[in-house]
Amino acid sequence: MKYISIIGSTGSIGTQTLDIVRSNKDLCVTALAAGSNIRLLEKQIREFRPKIAAVYNEEKAAQLKDSVKDLDVKIVSGMDGLLEVSTESTCSIVVTAVVGMIGIRPTIAAMKAGKDIALANKETLVTAGHIIMPLAKELGIHIYPVDSEHAAIFQCLQSGKKEDLDSLIITASGGPFRKKTTEELKSVTVEDALKHPNWSMGRKITIDSATLVNKGLEVIEAKWLFNVDFDHIHVVVQPKSIIHSMIQFQDGSVIAQLGTPDMKLPIQYALFYPQHRTLAGERLDFAALKEITFEQPPVDVLKGLPLAYHAGKIGGSMPTVLNAANEKAVTLFLNKKIQFLDIYDIIEDAMEAHKVIENPSLDQVLETEQWVYERIESR
Repeated sequence: MKYISIIGSTGSIGTQTLDIVRSNKDLCVTALAAGSNIRLLEKQIREFRPKIAAVYNEEKAAQLKDSVKDLDVKIVSGMDGLLEVSTESTCSIVVTAVVGMIGIRPTIAAMKAGKDIALANKETLVTAGHIIMPLAKELGIHIYPVDSEHAAIFQCLQSGKKEDLDSLIITASGGPFRKKTTEELKSVTVEDALKHPNWSMGRKITIDSATLVNKGLEVIEAKWLFNVDFDHIHVVVQPKSIIHSMIQFQDGSVIAQLGTPDMKLPIQYALFYPQHRTLAGERLDFAALKEITFEQPPVDVLKGLPLAYHAGKIGGSMPTVLNAANEKAVTLFLNKKIQFLDIYDIIEDAMEAHKVIENPSLDQVLETEQWVYERIESR
């Protein structure tokens, strides 16, 4: 039996992880955490019977505690609650599926408690990769990527030696706006941006896909996960999301991982590595597919990718600025306070104003995040 904890259990990755638990009787959920969706969390508690459940919102946690008083489950709240869930004694792997930099401290706590990480929270490595990866090496902790692109690269790397690797080729769908002009983007709505052509994801990551910021964050994450410099990480648009990413070795050979767009595949692989267990769902029909096409990413229009490369190459605290400014800007856009293209303006303003800290501590990372939020609010 493998015991798991899920941080972000009511979100897209969290609910799909629980689908995998339903299909694999040797998985057991010992702890769950959510932000504020106590209605769904209560259903999950009643079905999976974890020992502990956390709700970040304290008022909602009190309501949940009353709702499940008939069950033998401990209800906790706030950051302390997330830390309890991430360090629950019997679990061996923690699925970090929460969105945002709030995932950093629980990830570190889990690692220090000897837990492996199934990482779906890209902000953890984008902002604190210089802390997380050395710590994982020191503690002997495995970090299994759950992002479809990084999971694809991870699978491809099983085919050869790391020292023979030349480059990573990360694929992108291009999102819903890859054929749009800058002029056309001035009038797009929130509803337009949430219509991703291939993937069903949470609202924030769907907007990040539309701006190509998500792909930029994935580039930074890949740099830390696979210890590859930015000049050897390339992005190519593959509109149908059939090739999830590729690697190229020094002899020129290219290994690709293909599959239908289904996040359950990378989640399940992270939980059962190195097994490729049976997974229900559609299979690729190459006769029906007929062709796979590629394009260059439209970086002159969708500026999220070049902004991320710029922040990543500067390093230090700059990726935190990129990430925090984007988080705030996306929230404003989803709340219809700003226009789509304003997201880029807000990110660029924060990056231009920031004085880089070369090797920030965790406290400095979190302080930088707060500085960004305060700057944006003051505008």
